[in-house]
Amino acid sequence: MKIYIINGPNLNILGKRQPDIYGNRSFDDYLSDLRNKYPEIEILYFQSNHAGEIVDKIQEISGKCDALIINPAAYTHSSLAIADAIASLSIPVAEVHISNIFSRENIRHQSLISKYVKGIISGFGLDGYELALKALINLLNFKEK
Repeated sequence: MKIYIINGPNLNILGKRQPDIYGNRSFDDYLSDLRNKYPEIEILYFQSNHAGEIVDKIQEISGKCDALIINPAAYTHSSLAIADAIASLSIPVAEVHISNIFSRENIRHQSLISKYVKGIISGFGLDGYELALKALINLLNFKEK
């Protein structure tokens, strides 16, 4: 089973950026632990601060993996292009946010991609990625039966 994780802008500086909101841990450290915990799953990863690169990656992975976990970060609220790319996928997609976007500024309460994803996990820190991974694994295993 192959599951892609795509992260949007500023998530490359986790551990340094607003640790009161995002924590002290880098995503690379977290991803290493996640891969070790789920060795039977091929967890692929991409991060970009540029919306076009994220769109390109979403298009590239179509048909090449079983599911997608995406945290578009600030593009969640502003990128129709990313929403359109996600809408074109035929695999299950989970939307993850490290912070609870509904407890933050009003602009963060709207997601342009939510209508195209299977589910949303928001506010559980980096653990949200593992929650999404477990949910997608269960969903994919259920479909196989």
